[in-house]
Amino acid sequence: MTTGTTGTTGSTGTTPFEPTRHGGNPDPEAPAAEPTGGRDLYFDLLRALALFRVVLYHLVGWAWLPLLFPSMGVMFALAGNLMARSLKRPAVQVIRGRMRRLLPPLWVLGAVGVTGMVLQGWGPDAEGYPGWWWFHLLYWIVPLSDPPYAAELAGVPGILGESWGENLAGPLWYLRAYLWYVMLSPLLLWALRRVPWLTLVAPLALSALIASGNMPWISDRTNSAITDFSTFGACWILGMAHQEGVLRRLPRYIIPSVAPVIMAVGLWWALREGFRTGYDLDSIPLAQAVWSFGAVLLLLHISPSWREWPPRLRAWAGTITLLNSRAVTVYLWHNLCILGAATMWNQLWGFEIMWKHLPWLMESWVPVLLFTWALIAACIMLFGWAEDVAAKRRPRLWPNGTTRRKAPRAGTGPGGTRSHRG
Repeated sequence: MTTGTTGTTGSTGTTPFEPTRHGGNPDPEAPAAEPTGGRDLYFDLLRALALFRVVLYHLVGWAWLPLLFPSMGVMFALAGNLMARSLKRPAVQVIRGRMRRLLPPLWVLGAVGVTGMVLQGWGPDAEGYPGWWWFHLLYWIVPLSDPPYAAELAGVPGILGESWGENLAGPLWYLRAYLWYVMLSPLLLWALRRVPWLTLVAPLALSALIASGNMPWISDRTNSAITDFSTFGACWILGMAHQEGVLRRLPRYIIPSVAPVIMAVGLWWALREGFRTGYDLDSIPLAQAVWSFGAVLLLLHISPSWREWPPRLRAWAGTITLLNSRAVTVYLWHNLCILGAATMWNQLWGFEIMWKHLPWLMESWVPVLLFTWALIAACIMLFGWAEDVAAKRRPRLWPNGTTRRKAPRAGTGPGGTRSHRG
């Protein structure tokens, strides 16, 4: 979903190497993945794929990517599943814990980003109302609404373009939406247990109402929050329904039969509204809502509930674990990494050998994608510790699930007991 200055849904015209504001999204509450144990590794795979697709989409802007894999719907569904499982404990305790784990990574981003924007001249006069500027800064602490940012900056020559402030704030719509879903989850779970199917389709009905244009009196900020809720709320509730066993009560043939029809309706609406590159599902909330609902319904139906990695995925286990352990960090910083990679890569046009003999390489998105992930890896090492601190874990530099085995002490055998040999 692409947002404007205040977070309302709209189109910015995605072009290669030009990141947009939405995409994928990680679950801020996802605990560190482990290769074995009680975690559902199928869900870990979905989360990792969603993150990769987000980065790729924000880099190249191919309209068919959200159709191939609706990352945001998947991420909200996984988060809703975890939330429903956690709500076996007192709701206030769960909400407080979710907020505690969500906010510190945001504060680190804000400390770096807001400081940088202020140093480049952004300040109280930016919005014309100094008092409101200071008040809006509170959204960088608790994102109940979209935090402010500098739309026009000088940039950092050769490193970051002039739009870096917008790219910095771009991913924050997800944290805002996630926070509201968390706070509403006790009510949603209560409704799901009493009227499950009505609760599931209610966000889709609200999305259709918004698409009809019958809510013109709502302010931009309120409209942004309501639009996000209606677009992905059904996916969040689907995740809760999966955890509660609602979907398992259906005959096995129902979901594979119905889900493709639902997706076809979403695609039909997208084509009706002018679906194309630069104006894709993210720009058509109702199409996004319906398509994502159908796709997530199918993915949750498949759900094999792996407790160990299938042989073909074992080589990727460390990468998947890392992406799950640092999902928030990857999501918060990926837009800036894309912008930085594209800006620095474009500097190579100044070398004659590059534009004269290697134009195909300069125009390719592949090197920029690799460079982007190198920058994301740097952000993981620089800022990922905030996720550990938020979760009250010992900070780790590169949490990919591998641990060093302690060498046995002298005089002990492989099992840790003292050896009787010699």
